[in-house]
Amino acid sequence: MNSSEPTPLGIKLNHWFERYMFVLVPGSLVLGIICSGILIQYVPFIPWLFGFVTFVMGLGCKFRDVTAAFGRPLLFLNVFVIAHVLSPLMAFGIGNALFGENADYTAGLVLFTVIPLGVSSVLWVSMARGPVPLILALVVADSLLSPLIVPFSISLLFGEMVHFDTWDMLVDLLLIVVLPMIGGIVVNELSKGQAKPKTAPVTLPLSKLAFMAVVMFNAAAIGPFVHSWGWDAFYLFMVVILVVAACYAVGAWSSSLFRTPQSTVEERAALRGTLGFACGMRNNSLGIVLAMQYFGPEAAVAVVLSILIQQPGATLFYALLQKFNTKAPSQKEVI
Repeated sequence: MNSSEPTPLGIKLNHWFERYMFVLVPGSLVLGIICSGILIQYVPFIPWLFGFVTFVMGLGCKFRDVTAAFGRPLLFLNVFVIAHVLSPLMAFGIGNALFGENADYTAGLVLFTVIPLGVSSVLWVSMARGPVPLILALVVADSLLSPLIVPFSISLLFGEMVHFDTWDMLVDLLLIVVLPMIGGIVVNELSKGQAKPKTAPVTLPLSKLAFMAVVMFNAAAIGPFVHSWGWDAFYLFMVVILVVAACYAVGAWSSSLFRTPQSTVEERAALRGTLGFACGMRNNSLGIVLAMQYFGPEAAVAVVLSILIQQPGATLFYALLQKFNTKAPSQKEVI
């Protein structure tokens, strides 16, 4: 697009959505709960809406972006271990201690930690001037692996204590995550990278609206059960905050494992932010879909509560990055 041309209205609208997403997403959650009686009839549309969001994400990817994550296997393994091994074990341990190992809250807490990396982490890494291709590759690769990761992790930690259909969950993940994403990538490849910029004024704002609709309709589904939340839900909220904060911290710290003598302070800061966002953010809209379909309203509480803190948490982490990075020396350092 020529710089002298006016910015399309759809692009302006998309920028507005991105700027205020940290308010719009929790707001959609609250609105869904309040208007549950009206909105609950639209719950069957959730998989289609989520598939559209994933398809639009795929439009910005190429197959080489996916393989790029595996081109740095140690970095990918680092994110994978933190996001899908350490955090589920921590969630399971805390949930078991507070609520019991077969409690729905514990299952929901573990589900929250094993769902794929959050798509919105790409936006935050971009704002933090991090390597967007890297975080994009991590998110795409992790999403494509989700049909294996999620059912296996739940079965491994709970065994027969939590009953759900592993095969049905795998098929659903294929239908609402993997196939739409592959479809978007294929369209992008066939269009030689022109699909996203050409359709962006329409698809980008619509994908944001679809994302908020997924949150709102799922919130409507749990609305009738919110009145039964007690102090257990408050304790669960505190646990979710603890787990998310720990993932951010460990992810950011793990960037020190990939220091090289050639890295600049700026590159080190960018990688710190990228790994922090990658490990700290989750695809909560997918999590609440799975929770409601396979575990029930109580198990969905952890994912619902995580929606309330994910964007504000990302905002806080971004502010800490900015403050910390401004104190870094400007010269190169051996890292």
